[in-house]
Amino acid sequence: MLGKSTISDKTFDAAMYAFLFLVFAVTFYPFWNILIVSLNDATDSVRGGLYLWPREFTLESYRSILRNSELISSVKITVLRTVVGTPLSVFAICMMAFSLSKRELIAWRFFTLFFIFTMYFGGGLIPTYMIIKSLHLIDSFWVFVFPGLIGVFLMILVRTYIEQLPPELEESAKIDGANDLQIFGSIVLPLCVPVLATIALFIGIGHWNAWYDSYIYTYKPELKTLQAVLVKILNQYQTGAMVSEAEALAKSSKRIPVSGESIRMAVTMVSTLPIILVYPFIQRFFVKGIMMGAIKS
Repeated sequence: MLGKSTISDKTFDAAMYAFLFLVFAVTFYPFWNILIVSLNDATDSVRGGLYLWPREFTLESYRSILRNSELISSVKITVLRTVVGTPLSVFAICMMAFSLSKRELIAWRFFTLFFIFTMYFGGGLIPTYMIIKSLHLIDSFWVFVFPGLIGVFLMILVRTYIEQLPPELEESAKIDGANDLQIFGSIVLPLCVPVLATIALFIGIGHWNAWYDSYIYTYKPELKTLQAVLVKILNQYQTGAMVSEAEALAKSSKRIPVSGESIRMAVTMVSTLPIILVYPFIQRFFVKGIMMGAIKS
């Protein structure tokens, strides 16, 4: 009967749950270990043996990071570029995807191949820098937004999703007198919420984790992003005098609140925790958006 489970079914279920638990443990434990090392006393961490929880709890590593004067400004810049850049990119990508989903568009094949070409070939760092400089975007906040406004791969994902929408929806709207802009805003955008949430996750993570554009295109300290400042802090603790002093104190058995290792762990937590907290809220859109945008019926 369908309502009863056989011994083989129960065995398979038990093996599947065990396998999934193993995958979870292997994936989650490195992150957990980073957390407990960042929360443990630096001198005590040298002894090793930190597996499940901190032996001597301290927040000194996080205090050392937060005392950095550039950090607060960099958090504001990173949050601002994520909040501004993500919806602008999503909207621009959706508009382009809607346009390229119309096979009757003049030179449709040319435009499609033109954008796909940019996925495989680029001008390089120096020509890109020269273009951005000619646009007067150097040392400007908008250098974080405009150069990467449209991702071709994400655009193709959205275009494929739009092509799967029933054509009768647009036909009925046109019969009622709606133009393309009205169709885009009233029909296409609401129906594309799953795939748009998916690409918004990709774009938001990209903005949050970006540091190289801040390193290359900005010189003002107030325009540095969080990741750029964290990289700077990380390098200071790796190569600066503070690490040498910490190692010397550790060898002499004196207790020290922080070390290069604890700072590296704390920096990792600070940079990844916000994304981890945001992901559960849009996870329900993720699989649906990817599958429906990647498979064309």
